[in-house]
Amino acid sequence: MARYKDAVCRLCRREGMKLFLKGAKCFTDKCPIEKRNFAPGQHGKDRKAKIVGYGLQLREKQKTKRMYFAQEGQFRNYFERAARAKGVTGEILLQQLERRLDNVVYRLGFAVARRQARQLVRHGHVVVNGKKVNIPSFQVHAGDEVAVREKSNKLVILESAKEFASHQPPPAWLEVDRDGYKGRILALPKREDINLPVNEQLIVELYSK
Repeated sequence: MARYKDAVCRLCRREGMKLFLKGAKCFTDKCPIEKRNFAPGQHGKDRKAKIVGYGLQLREKQKTKRMYFAQEGQFRNYFERAARAKGVTGEILLQQLERRLDNVVYRLGFAVARRQARQLVRHGHVVVNGKKVNIPSFQVHAGDEVAVREKSNKLVILESAKEFASHQPPPAWLEVDRDGYKGRILALPKREDINLPVNEQLIVELYSK
């Protein structure tokens, strides 16, 4: 499967805002967007054109896709499933993204960024209902228990993540035992539970053309 291997800070600079892809670094003066708040590339400083219409819709889709580290085809599939489901398409789209296992691991505070959470899942450190799952896009359901394998509890990055997450409460749809590195999905996330600067309606408009 294709995956992004370049510097993730370039993605934040391209979108003109922090996407919080590097965890604690994003909250410090070392964050590149603090020093170079313009698009990457040779002509980054010269890109001052006003973005309207299709450009706004495209940037919103790209921003959301990059936040969750979803690939283009995968993101399109999320939208098509959301469009077929009953309810508000944009909200269902975000709900699917939030239910990704790597995102849940991040939301539970077992990683400082979604990219790190993805790595934990891919390396087999996470179990769902007692069974190892190494697919970052795995969709969790209400009632599922997500935990770090007992053999992996001593990982240094887990201690760092626990310290990082101690200053912020978990989302209302999750219950977490940070000392035991486990959590439970209490309910499916609602739109008000997803605190991200995303206008999902623009994404729906883009794909509905």
